[in-house]
Amino acid sequence: MARAAPDDRLRAILRAATEVFIAQGYRRTQMSDVSAAAGLAKGTLYLYFESKEALFDLVVRNADQDGPMEPAPELPVSTPQAGETLQYVATALAEGSTFPALQAALSRRRVADVRTELEGILRELYAVLFQHRRGLKLVDRCAQDHPDLARLWFQGGREVLLGLLVQYLDRRASRLRPVPDRAIAARMVIENLVFWAVHRHWDPAPQRMDEKVAEDTVVQLLLDALVKEVPA
Repeated sequence: MARAAPDDRLRAILRAATEVFIAQGYRRTQMSDVSAAAGLAKGTLYLYFESKEALFDLVVRNADQDGPMEPAPELPVSTPQAGETLQYVATALAEGSTFPALQAALSRRRVADVRTELEGILRELYAVLFQHRRGLKLVDRCAQDHPDLARLWFQGGREVLLGLLVQYLDRRASRLRPVPDRAIAARMVIENLVFWAVHRHWDPAPQRMDEKVAEDTVVQLLLDALVKEVPA
């Protein structure tokens, strides 16, 4: 008979599973690895999840969620239908590909202060990446083992943002420092933001720092690298 689990217990299992999937990738992760990380007896995890596919699906859906799961899943969580997890990721990426500051800038033909405009874009991107850092790290890591997930992630996620940023650099080219290739410049911007907002949180030798200072530093360095005008 299906049953509900205490939310805090299920959350603890999902947090442990998230870290194991990030550390080992989808293919190498075994249910026993997650049981050990969650402090459960070997095999107990199957009382909560029918399969690794069921566990991964719920992990993907809740990687960046800290509140109660509504509705709470019935246990054991059943294996999703074929393609169901991918459809969720595709929908989440589409919904997360709206960047109001960047899109507003693309709708303007001219701007008085390009540095302020670009700063707003960079801070918006940083905030989105930081907010979804666990989910992004999870998908990025597991895409290496999952070709369909990789196609979604690299084409439906990163490529969309890269294209928008290249458009912006093209539109403001006369106000920005010249670069040999704007697509490479856009990729460098994204990679710097992604490292500091996402990947550094899993650095095996982390440097202690204030989160706001980290954001301010990377944004200022990118602005100084890209914008011609220097603030007085």
